[in-house]
Amino acid sequence: MHSETLEYTVDGESFTGYLAYDDSIDGERPGILVIHEWWGHNDFVREQADRLAALGYTAFALDMFGSGKQADNPTDAAALMNGVLETPGAVKQRFHTAMDLLQKHEIVDGARIAAQGYCFGGAVALNMARLGLELKGVVSFHGTLDSDIKVEPGTVKAEIQVYVGGADDMIPADQVAAFVKEMQTAE
Repeated sequence: MHSETLEYTVDGESFTGYLAYDDSIDGERPGILVIHEWWGHNDFVREQADRLAALGYTAFALDMFGSGKQADNPTDAAALMNGVLETPGAVKQRFHTAMDLLQKHEIVDGARIAAQGYCFGGAVALNMARLGLELKGVVSFHGTLDSDIKVEPGTVKAEIQVYVGGADDMIPADQVAAFVKEMQTAE
């Protein structure tokens, strides 16, 4: 297995991602962007990238907050997350920069890119699909399902999988039902 830390910039700010792939496989393979929880880019998201790499993908655990920005309590995590969410265009720009980096990697089939996220990252992945980014698939684990983005039929290009807990207070049943209706309406 090959893994490396990648430093990159978005709007002059430093970000630190993590790239992993099985170097015993020849040729191009699909790429997966792995988006962290509100805690920031940490060991969990890097472990998920390693697992996906072991399955034959090139996985890039991107950084949505900036190099070294992590939280260890909900108050700080919310501040990091809201700082990005409240900055116009920041989520899309940071995601798109990481996606471009992954697509251009020499062992990645740039036409086969997916995104997988957890909690905050799951919501980011879903919103990138809602915006119509050229993603083959999106997987959201415990990501909020509501969004201000209004999806029109034909906008979503990605196949979508969403995993939420039936008794999850953060994602109540009415939010799930509204999401199902939204996706049906968007075809």
